[in-house]
Amino acid sequence: MNTDLTDTTSSKIITALTDARHSIGAAAIGMVLTLVIVTDEGSAYDALKAASEASREHPSRILAVIKRPGRSPRARAEARLDAEIRVGSEAGTGEIVVLRLHGELANQPQSVVLPLLLPDAPVVVWWPENAPESPAEDPLGALAQRRITDALTAESPVEALGVRASSYTPGDTDLAWTRITPWRSMLAAALDQRRAWITFAVVEGESYNPSVELLGMWLANRLKIPVERVVSNGPGLTAVRLRTDGGDVVLDRADGLMATLSMPNQPDRQVALKRRETADLIAEELRRLDPDDIYASAVRTGVDKLVVPGTSAAAEAEDAGAPAKAAKTAKESKAGTSAAETASRRRVTAKVPGTAGKTASAKRTTRPEKRSGS
Repeated sequence: MNTDLTDTTSSKIITALTDARHSIGAAAIGMVLTLVIVTDEGSAYDALKAASEASREHPSRILAVIKRPGRSPRARAEARLDAEIRVGSEAGTGEIVVLRLHGELANQPQSVVLPLLLPDAPVVVWWPENAPESPAEDPLGALAQRRITDALTAESPVEALGVRASSYTPGDTDLAWTRITPWRSMLAAALDQRRAWITFAVVEGESYNPSVELLGMWLANRLKIPVERVVSNGPGLTAVRLRTDGGDVVLDRADGLMATLSMPNQPDRQVALKRRETADLIAEELRRLDPDDIYASAVRTGVDKLVVPGTSAAAEAEDAGAPAKAAKTAKESKAGTSAAETASRRRVTAKVPGTAGKTASAKRTTRPEKRSGS
């Protein structure tokens, strides 16, 4: 059921929502959150489609805010609010309200959105494109507990990660981080199967995909190792290689659908790593509304920590694993030698029949001689 309202107000929109629910026989409100989408006319269709599919898992009231300030001075001077209300099958399991803010009203979106928020329910704001530099300081972002951006849609995706790091506030997240959740889970599960001394890592992917940089920064931050970033033809993230003292652990996905996990002394395994749609990414982010501390530490690591292939820094980072491995081997060898020497100094004195003097004499005979230089 669709209802169009022209030159309306927030109170009239609430009344129209109530009437629409009664007309389809859904008098009760069973929604768990309010999802605010800040978009434009060009991206509104795809964003609403993704949000509607995600609402089947998280019933929500979806508010799409489309700013239309106008081009002429006369259009910019007027203030008008148009609304389109969707309830029923077209809105998933919730409600959709498309708000078009004309003229001066485009500069005050929070005054329109605030009365339409569900009472006593969390608020999530999503910018599919053109996200502000500081989402928490945005008028709409200040209303939300969770703020979702997408560095992939920025003009310079890699530079956008630096902006996200400098303006990070608890509650911020990015879909570039959500896209690598299956990769992080698979790598963590692979390393849980066997203990290994990791000395170096390589991540491969498209040049304009910020998820590749984020995965590299996550590895550098958690493992404290140098990570090399290699450009591939894609699609998306294609491979991760972890160099260990027992051999390389490789997760390779060449087609964007299935990946091959290779581990030392184990047969190769095929794992599902399909590139996910935006609806799946939004649904995942709506499952948790608390601050993501792991994302914060990863994005703050900085892209400059990644090693560029073909440089002296890459060669030094690759060779850095050898001294660490040698030091570990020497330490283990030294520990083994110390244990052997300690064992060799120990003697077992057997009690033999005879006088106490003979026993003392036997003890003195079995005492090791003092070594020079010890």
